[in-house]
Amino acid sequence: MKRSISLRLCAMFAAVSLVVFTLTGTGLFLLMQGQLFNELRETLDTRARIASLIVSHAPDVKKWAFVQEKLRDLSPADSRMHYYVDSPDPRFRFGAPVAGTVTGDVGPNHQLVRPPGCNYDVIVTSIVVPASGERPEVKLTVSSDCVRTEGMLRRFGIALGVLIALSTIAVALLSRAVTRFGLAPLTRLSREAAQLSPSNRRQRLHSGELPEELHELATSFNGALERLDKAYERLESFNADVAHELRTPVSILIGQTQVALTRDRSVEQLQQTLQSNLEEFERLRVIVNDMLFLSRSDRGERATELAEVSLRCEVERMLEFLDMPLEEAQLRVEVQGDARAWVNTSLIGRAVSNLFVNAIQHSSPGMLLQVTIAPQDGHVEIAVSNPGEPLDPDVREHIFDRFYRIQEARSNSHENHGLGLSIVKAVAEMHGGTVFVRSANGINTFGFSVSAQGGPSPGASAPVVPEPPRQGRAGLPMHVSS
Repeated sequence: MKRSISLRLCAMFAAVSLVVFTLTGTGLFLLMQGQLFNELRETLDTRARIASLIVSHAPDVKKWAFVQEKLRDLSPADSRMHYYVDSPDPRFRFGAPVAGTVTGDVGPNHQLVRPPGCNYDVIVTSIVVPASGERPEVKLTVSSDCVRTEGMLRRFGIALGVLIALSTIAVALLSRAVTRFGLAPLTRLSREAAQLSPSNRRQRLHSGELPEELHELATSFNGALERLDKAYERLESFNADVAHELRTPVSILIGQTQVALTRDRSVEQLQQTLQSNLEEFERLRVIVNDMLFLSRSDRGERATELAEVSLRCEVERMLEFLDMPLEEAQLRVEVQGDARAWVNTSLIGRAVSNLFVNAIQHSSPGMLLQVTIAPQDGHVEIAVSNPGEPLDPDVREHIFDRFYRIQEARSNSHENHGLGLSIVKAVAEMHGGTVFVRSANGINTFGFSVSAQGGPSPGASAPVVPEPPRQGRAGLPMHVSS
């Protein structure tokens, strides 16, 4: 069941109002109760002082009759006020004591007593009158019922309860209108969001007139749309590049097959055609495998089956594999530095191989390739440097993008599908590192880093390692980097 924000706010406003009104009403009720009982005590004390003066002026039995008459006169007709004089001498007594259960104290010398069979309390106070003449010391007790006071408090409490209930209902109804007005920007924002569609990816939420709380939400949402739009653009470009790369070998295969079928061919000619088609099929297989590898990397897969190795040894092992291409390109290699790290040797070998192939393609005969292995801020960097023309900043920014080529029409472009350096980037990210490219003083440096901290990860599935380069006709790998 969907819950409405406005209804929740109304309920919370009503609950808060009920609490505030209840506390306020309770305070008023206690204040009223205290004030009424203070007045009742003052009245009772006044009557007690008057009665004590009367009692104190009766030192003998003759005058005590006068005291009794005066005390009867002080008692009102409604019998609200009662006087009782207790004395060791029966001749100096008056009235009857207050019978009942003590229910509480309302002062230093005042008690509340509940008479039997009554639903109201009686407030009682006592004064000791010193002995005088033949009259001994007596105890004067004055009491007054609290019927009017308690009735007034009861009516006041009921009135407060009704007012609190009505006020809470009024707050709930008013808060409904207030929340609708306050949430109007959110409603407009929701309508704008509902109008977003894939056909207009540039559409954004208008955040300029929104309140501060919603402005941040709209800005974050627009930022998410920007990222999605860029990802969608990359996906479109990626799909177009994949289609373009696959179209070329497929077109070659179709063309060669059609030519072969136009007339009778000798066995040798058919073998040549099949050999050429096989190379194109190999290229298709390599592209598909590389795309599967990059897809797994995009999902955040980390390298597994790690082993602590010397990175210099791994580089030298890859140099032995590329000995023939380096010799044919008349290039020399110098390796500097060493470090140990936990890596997947197959992935690292592929990344290093791609860096070497990239350097071979962009180096002139007789040049020196330098390989540097150095720890750097918790990572280990592996860099391959070769002399070459300076790279523009825009080229450096996109050099590791998929299917990116510096020269679209170079002589070996039919063998290069532009994923070599993208695989280097994927391998680096799977090892918790990054890629970098530097161009200064006629030296171009391509490299990547891996985390220096790591360890074996037992039980994890091994990543799909992209296929290693295959030797082509010219001695260079058929699967080359950009």
